[in-house]
Amino acid sequence: MAKPRTPAGIENPVQLAVIGAAHGIKGEVRVKTFTEDPMALGTYGPLYAVDGRTFTVAAIRPAKEVVIVRFKGIDDRNAAEALNGEALYVDRSALPEKLEEEEFYHADLVGLTVLDETGESLGRVIAVHNFGAGDLLEFREHSGSTVMIPFTRDAVPEIDLSEGVVRIDSVAAGLEEAEAEAASGKESADLHRFDGGSRPRGPKDAGGNR
Repeated sequence: MAKPRTPAGIENPVQLAVIGAAHGIKGEVRVKTFTEDPMALGTYGPLYAVDGRTFTVAAIRPAKEVVIVRFKGIDDRNAAEALNGEALYVDRSALPEKLEEEEFYHADLVGLTVLDETGESLGRVIAVHNFGAGDLLEFREHSGSTVMIPFTRDAVPEIDLSEGVVRIDSVAAGLEEAEAEAASGKESADLHRFDGGSRPRGPKDAGGNR
């Protein structure tokens, strides 16, 4: 998996949003945010693109699963269309440091060592996803293959940022079932179907990749 590009000049970049299609003819764009409150996107100061450009939210309004944003200096549809697919970042220092118990920024989870219930190292976390049915923790095994497990308290009972580890329950995570099916020649279990209640993803008005 290729390492995602991030903006130069930001020490600890955290992705807050990705720009989608243009909306209307006055420069507005559809934006998918990774903030718990999508309307808070404009409260973190300038947003940075990979190429170093900065974007400032001039206006924002909700629209179902996205927000409609007008950025300063983007005044027509052509300029808006040119932004489609741009990821937007802030530095980690722009986000609140104090979180509630059991709240984590996604960026702080990436890179943690994954341990099973016996203490054996399985690999490292490479991403946290949400495809609409709850958070999923993706980690790369030492063999090089990747695995996604439900990011629930049952499947991931312990996260220790100071030690740099997450501990999982193999049964609750579905790993034993998947291994058994693989050994029997059956198709692997679809781990996206787990629904154990997602962990909290971060405080209100807190940004990005939680």
